[in-house]
Amino acid sequence: MKIALVTDSTSVLTKQEVSDNNINVVPIPVIVGDKEYLEGVNITSAQLFDMERQGAAFPKTSQPSMGQMIELFNKLHGEGYEAIIAITLSSGISGFYQNLVNMAHNNPEYNLYPYDSKMTVRLQGYLVLAAARMIKAGLEPKAILDKLDKIRETINEFFVVDDLKNLSRGGRLSNASAFIGTMLQIKPLLTFNDEGKIVAFDKIRSLKRAVLKVEKLAIEKTADLPYKDKLRLFVFHSNDQKQAEQIKNFVNENFPDKPVDVAEFSPVIATHLGEKSIAIAWMVDIDKLDFSK
Repeated sequence: MKIALVTDSTSVLTKQEVSDNNINVVPIPVIVGDKEYLEGVNITSAQLFDMERQGAAFPKTSQPSMGQMIELFNKLHGEGYEAIIAITLSSGISGFYQNLVNMAHNNPEYNLYPYDSKMTVRLQGYLVLAAARMIKAGLEPKAILDKLDKIRETINEFFVVDDLKNLSRGGRLSNASAFIGTMLQIKPLLTFNDEGKIVAFDKIRSLKRAVLKVEKLAIEKTADLPYKDKLRLFVFHSNDQKQAEQIKNFVNENFPDKPVDVAEFSPVIATHLGEKSIAIAWMVDIDKLDFSK
């Protein structure tokens, strides 16, 4: 079966990864004032924060238009693709996945399989790359989604935001009211729940202590994982390379034989988390999995 693979720009795949795996990447719009930018095309996280510091309007994000998606799916269908797998950012922070579910229902000719990563950035990106490898191995769509489910179950992430205003204003924190304090030094600890929503589960005084707590959680939560020998770790940040390098050093010291990716949050995600946000995440290393039938 000839299967097309689609994802959105929050998966932050490299141009080489996209080219090597024949992946169709749909950019997510970021709106600042009356101007629309496209993630991965003409805006970076650093540029976004520069605009905010210069007094630009609070940034907003949108979704790719359904007309744009129909145009893409028509093109793929016309090229002889018998099925389309579309892996999206978490449905807990975007309606894109649900829109594709509706589109799949209304356009059965596409044989469209929307898949909710329940995550974003490189964690989502590795799910996309895993799907690409399974397509190359000749697996059918339902078998691919079943295997993606198992990989997705290995993903965990803890992060800290320096300021809750972006998350609360953007409506992306489901229990924001319980964690918005009057003291600026209160830093919430966040994670994705089983539904892919961002939730706060603890609050710590000072960013430094919050980061230490997240580092401690990473050690505790990975201690007895059944796939610990196949672990890949991640450090994500919003325009704070120095802090990210310090956390990478911590990861290297405590997980000396494990690969670690350091990357910035994409502009869309940075819009909601704000500057100086930091995260530690992990999942099974797809380089150590067998994707053959």
